[in-house]
Amino acid sequence: MGKGEKKKDKGKGSGIKKAVGGIFYGMASHQMVRYMLKTRMYLEHLFMLITLGDMLGIPILPPYYSLKLLPYATPNIATWKRRLFKERDFTDSLY
Repeated sequence: MGKGEKKKDKGKGSGIKKAVGGIFYGMASHQMVRYMLKTRMYLEHLFMLITLGDMLGIPILPPYYSLKLLPYATPNIATWKRRLFKERDFTDSLY
């Protein structure tokens, strides 16, 4: 057996392992992972609203504390504004 034949055998086995792993992931934890990601998204929206609500006219935190948290929130400001002001349809709630 040459080196090329060993690679082919290894590739088939790893492909099957990958497929079986994907099936088990889909059956066992895919829905849980999606739920956790959605929860994280909602918590990030809430954090941004609390810290930068002044931009929208909703002063929740005093500006002193907002300014302390600003370096952590700065990278997400543009995407947060885009998501917040996005025009929504009733079909968005289906996903």
